[in-house]
Amino acid sequence: MSTVEIGLGLQSDKAVGEYAHIGRIAEDHGFDVISVFADLLYQPPIAALLEIAQATDRVRLGAACWNPFTMHPYEIAGQALALDQASQGRAYIGLARGSWMDTIRVRQDRPVQAIEEAIAVIKALTSGDDRGVDGDIFGLETDTSLRYPRFRDEMPVLIGTWGPRLAAVAGQVADEVKIGGTANPAMVAVMTKRIAAAAGRSVGIVIGAVTVVDEDAEFARSLARTEVAMYIDVVGRLDPTLDLPPGLLDEIHSLVQVGDSNAAGQLISDDILDMFAFAGSPEQVASQAQRLIDAGVQRVEFGTPHGRTGTSGIELLGSRVLPLLRR
Repeated sequence: MSTVEIGLGLQSDKAVGEYAHIGRIAEDHGFDVISVFADLLYQPPIAALLEIAQATDRVRLGAACWNPFTMHPYEIAGQALALDQASQGRAYIGLARGSWMDTIRVRQDRPVQAIEEAIAVIKALTSGDDRGVDGDIFGLETDTSLRYPRFRDEMPVLIGTWGPRLAAVAGQVADEVKIGGTANPAMVAVMTKRIAAAAGRSVGIVIGAVTVVDEDAEFARSLARTEVAMYIDVVGRLDPTLDLPPGLLDEIHSLVQVGDSNAAGQLISDDILDMFAFAGSPEQVASQAQRLIDAGVQRVEFGTPHGRTGTSGIELLGSRVLPLLRR
């Protein structure tokens, strides 16, 4: 039986009440982790996470990922502590630099330093360490501490990144590194090498991507092409193991920019789709996930939209895909 965690990644675009229902379904089927995305222009993830926390008893919960360029580390620490209290110690803290920040005119100066200092501030606040944090971007004065109780003194930290510099930081200060928007097993070895600076520490690798599972495999793969186009536009150039056709990413970018994800998706071949999404029948999706497990990931995260509908996709993942990964 595999000891690798299997998680769900949810987009924060649902109505109040839906998250609790999804959380119960996921926990009943045996998922280990539920993450809520903090993508730009979607709902802040904390409301969904708190709702899921109240409806579940076992699954780990966290935002993947909070962004210190749009929310100060002090606020991130407070929201993470609220989630940890509501879930009775099941929260993790996810941080990443984020994407599409230019649309709201947010500058991301010194992103690696910013995230490293943000984590230092968050860890100090969540642990009750009042010795201060001397950072250039984020810091704390000596004797600064929160004025309310904490459920526990330490929460796991996840950093979302593709880059070597931030991966090296993650190797020093994080418990997990998430490579978002990929289903490529070759990236596991790449990221393992990038975090190797943290000799003697155990840092798990998480891989998550758009997921569409359906009994009609062709339908699933067609929908996945449309859904994944906007993410390939962001991460397509970050995978050093792929040799994509010349001009493909420029074409996808142009179509995504004008809102034509359907046309962009038509440019994505089967081989490329398999590198950036989990898509197809339950057996096909399980086979893709198993390749990642065999490559050494700590957690596979099946991301939105999951299936023909969100609920049907999650139920199919739980009833048909998870058993294939845990036999």
